[in-house]
Amino acid sequence: MKKGTEQEEQGAPLAAGLHAWYAENHRVLPWRGITDAYRIWISEIILQQTRVVQGFEYYNRFISRFPDVRSLAAADDDEVMKLWQGLGYYSRARNLLTAARQVVERFGGEFPTTYEGIRSLQGIGDYTAAAVASFAYGLPHAVVDGNVYRVLSRIYGIDTPIDTTEGRKLFAALADELLDRKDPGGYNQALMEFGALYCVPRSPQCGRCIFADRCMALATHRVEELPVKQGKTVVKPRYFNYFYVRQGGDTWIRRREGRDIWRNLYELPLIETDEEQGLDDLQRSGIWAELFHDAGQVGVSSQVYSCKHVLSHRIIHARFYMVETEFAPDMTGYMKIPVERLGDYAVSRLTESFLEKLSMNYPSLF
Repeated sequence: MKKGTEQEEQGAPLAAGLHAWYAENHRVLPWRGITDAYRIWISEIILQQTRVVQGFEYYNRFISRFPDVRSLAAADDDEVMKLWQGLGYYSRARNLLTAARQVVERFGGEFPTTYEGIRSLQGIGDYTAAAVASFAYGLPHAVVDGNVYRVLSRIYGIDTPIDTTEGRKLFAALADELLDRKDPGGYNQALMEFGALYCVPRSPQCGRCIFADRCMALATHRVEELPVKQGKTVVKPRYFNYFYVRQGGDTWIRRREGRDIWRNLYELPLIETDEEQGLDDLQRSGIWAELFHDAGQVGVSSQVYSCKHVLSHRIIHARFYMVETEFAPDMTGYMKIPVERLGDYAVSRLTESFLEKLSMNYPSLF
């Protein structure tokens, strides 16, 4: 990378243009213009894999309930997961709790004030550490997220794949070289905002772009081709068959454990299969026998809800059935709860959609 005078020539116009653009075009958001590292951190975690319009309400609810790191650290796990319900990527919520408790245990309840200290917390990577360090403390650390990759790859015509070690190192070095060290936080926010509003993935506003006269991608007609990714995530199908079991006023749920998707969320009794199977095949399975061996007469409705639920690396083919049992089954690993308490437990968006549909079509069940 260029150094000294060449760096100033390359970075200064970019920074000046971004600062001016940002002053006129930035969105007004509750986590902007503040120096509270805790609140900035919460916003950054929520906005990972989440659109601003969706994250806005979650942020407000989260800060209202947990206004500081100590209150979050003392929170009940299930309450945090319930507040997070619908945002997806639930490892973010689990990491938030762990990191908050680390702040209390290791930093005396005061959010760390160095990049290294921030980076040491659970679930915080290079990007988030740089964002919090620069926004809250004005530390000279460049952020590199999807927006930054896109803007820099287009302006400088870089076709090195961003999902390779070489690409990550190259863009990190370039971002650091271009960073406005007099106002790193403002520069970082401006660069990301420009990518989010103007230099977007599809149909960017090149006609209004302040860098149109120096954009290599525009000059070479490669705007839609950049940035380059080397590989694509392999998406695998999974087949989930859920049973909403009723016996009197009770139903059954369990908490998902292990390292699978939706860990620490609750779910209805489940039979997962290797391929799509009908109800007759499910009822002949060993898992069905384990679930309902002592339930007496078991009545199963026809399938009441089915859908395809797309995650980043999985496609869930889901079917939901309603089941009435004569006796209360002793399902290993599941707990019996009153139906009216079902809404107290955090569930996946998939299960939430089923319950919403069920309450509309069968209000007497709730």
